[in-house]
Amino acid sequence: MTMLEGSPWTLPLAAVGALLVLWLAWRWFAGRGTPLQRALADISYERIEQLVIPSADEGEIQIDQLLLTSQGLLILETKEVQGTVFGSDKMSDWTVIAQDRRFTFPNPQPALYDRIAAVKQIVREVPVAGRVLFLDGAEFTKGVPSMVCDLDQLVREFGEPNKDAARFKIEAFKPHWELIRKRAD
Repeated sequence: MTMLEGSPWTLPLAAVGALLVLWLAWRWFAGRGTPLQRALADISYERIEQLVIPSADEGEIQIDQLLLTSQGLLILETKEVQGTVFGSDKMSDWTVIAQDRRFTFPNPQPALYDRIAAVKQIVREVPVAGRVLFLDGAEFTKGVPSMVCDLDQLVREFGEPNKDAARFKIEAFKPHWELIRKRAD
């Protein structure tokens, strides 16, 4: 007979062990974040959200997310749309058909072009790209417009497998990134 068999401590120790395992499992899953958070962490080294900078036409322009990547700066507009999306580069409105509803929204690409132009005015020597990111649940059955992507495409296009090369590129972009930060303040 071991010391714990029949001991009044058997049940409390087992409960504590089970709670510890549950806590560790929760920390592991919670620490990984959402698929969007993991993808952004994979491709970006710094990020600014809700950035307002001067626009090309003497007004201001708001950028949802600006990311510093090893490819340059990336303006990201995220759409959480579920259903079939009918849109193209030339259509002014895009339509979503989902289960029992249908709605339209303006083509997000022209506004993205304006955001890219505004950022390029500040950081002239750095590549600036823009993407409209559709999260899981959006399906383009008639072809995907040019500036549209999903999470997997985003990581493939802007991810950098060679972290040493990425750090070298990021250091070259840092002074320009700081110009954006100053303009935003």
